[in-house]
Amino acid sequence: MRLSPQAQGDAVVTLSRPGVLRPLHPVHAILLAFPLPLFAGALISDFAYWATFHIQWANFSSWLIAGGLVGGGFAMLWALINLFRRGPAHKGRMIVYFVVLLVMWGLGFVNALVHAKDAWATMPEGLYLSAITTLLAVVAAWIGYSGFHAGEVR
Repeated sequence: MRLSPQAQGDAVVTLSRPGVLRPLHPVHAILLAFPLPLFAGALISDFAYWATFHIQWANFSSWLIAGGLVGGGFAMLWALINLFRRGPAHKGRMIVYFVVLLVMWGLGFVNALVHAKDAWATMPEGLYLSAITTLLAVVAAWIGYSGFHAGEVR
């Protein structure tokens, strides 16, 4: 930014953006990267089981859901800790993010219980729950990776 010769001596330029978006902590971002592909993989293997009725596809879904629950559980725990560490300003989006992760994890757990039954008994509930869980993982990743308002001056 160039100032006029008259203003160079006594001008102070301050740039502030109170709505700056702050990205996730790198470890939190890595943990958040697990649920989406694992739940999406479970959805794809549920579709494969629905089309072919080969039992191994149901086994794949069970393992993928378990992995998504582990990664999603740690991401949810990190989001809960961040929720209490931050001040009361700009908490709305963080609360929505935590609630989406909580619902995603809860429905994923129910989905794991459905997939624990006999392979023939998992359809169509397992397919529906996998689709909803994958959608919630997409929403959580969208909210998490788009950043949070830091409220700081840069």
